[in-house]
Amino acid sequence: MSQRQTHRPLASRRLALLGAAAALALAACGNREGQGTGASGPDGQMPPPEVAVVAVQPGTVNLSTELPGRLEASRVAQVRAQATGILQKRAFVEGSEVKAGQTLYLIDAAPYEAALQSAQAQLAQARAQLAQASALAARYKPLVAVQAVSQQEYDAAVAAELAARAQVAAGEAAVRTAGINRGYATVTSPIGGRIGRSLVTEGALVSAQEGTQLATVQQINPLYLNITQSANEVLRLRQALGAGQLARAGQGEAARVQILLENGQTYELPGRLLFTDLTVDPATGQVNLRAEVPNPRGLLLPGMYVRARLQQAQIEGAMLLPQQAVTRGSRGDSVLVVAPDGQVAPRPVKIRGAQDGQWIVTEGLAPGEQVMVEGEMKLMFGAKVVKPVPWTPRPEQGRAASVAAAPAPASAASR
Repeated sequence: MSQRQTHRPLASRRLALLGAAAALALAACGNREGQGTGASGPDGQMPPPEVAVVAVQPGTVNLSTELPGRLEASRVAQVRAQATGILQKRAFVEGSEVKAGQTLYLIDAAPYEAALQSAQAQLAQARAQLAQASALAARYKPLVAVQAVSQQEYDAAVAAELAARAQVAAGEAAVRTAGINRGYATVTSPIGGRIGRSLVTEGALVSAQEGTQLATVQQINPLYLNITQSANEVLRLRQALGAGQLARAGQGEAARVQILLENGQTYELPGRLLFTDLTVDPATGQVNLRAEVPNPRGLLLPGMYVRARLQQAQIEGAMLLPQQAVTRGSRGDSVLVVAPDGQVAPRPVKIRGAQDGQWIVTEGLAPGEQVMVEGEMKLMFGAKVVKPVPWTPRPEQGRAASVAAAPAPASAASR
């Protein structure tokens, strides 16, 4: 039964049932005239009609909210050129998985090799000068004690040694810089993930000054799901939690998030809520939430639009009823309760919301009471006593109805 049908006014529903009952009554009169009382019991009275019922039991019901969201890679790295030169080789397959540190491109390294060799030669020259200056300072040291050389000459030798050491240090730094630049000619992946298409081809001139973008690597396991929720809904939820009307879902752990794909299917692996933003977007009045979704097989892709079923709170002592068991009207919601003696009486109830195709009832019913799901039309013949039988959902009523008809409604409610 659709929700639209469930919400039809009580008066129109009763009127339709009365019309159908009148037609059936006329047909029944004709049958009695032709066949006598063959359908009656031994005492000449009709047996009580059978009606389908469910026995309600309180339990913990998770309040789920479906919110729109977009998937986003958990890590994104733009691979850019840090060396200027001609691109010689692409060393990966577009759209494949790459590891951190894996070689992606090779840039012409000849100029950087020459710069490295020049820096190494200058370092060797600086070390030779340091050896000469150190030897001269060591030779002058005993001579200045006996005044064989002047103090000024000795000080100049010591200063020359220190300058030579500085030259060596500068040469070593130049060699390291040249080596780093030489390493930039081999472009590696900064992170592990899936690499997209190459933005350059072999023979292209790439520039370190302009930071030419070569490709993009995205880590898609796990993925981030960016969700938006109305600030008013967040406020009502927090007020209900603060008043004790609801209990926080997932106490001690992150709230679970179920992903609903665009084709209506449910993603096999649940996610978890990471955080709720502290500010409201003034343009939309929405609050941003972020969840983490595992994606080991790469089924989900960044940028996909999905819906997130978020469990943010729980209702203790609530009951789940099939939607066809509840009559919703302008005067409120009601159900038909079957007493132990078979008497049927309407009962007003309070509906908190819907969960998996069932209404969440928080007030109006006691544990163990039997609520009529099907057979209301049989009451139009004037029957005051009915025979309750367990309700068995039809296959087309879906998985949600099967949950309601389970022998332990409390366990189903606590799912």
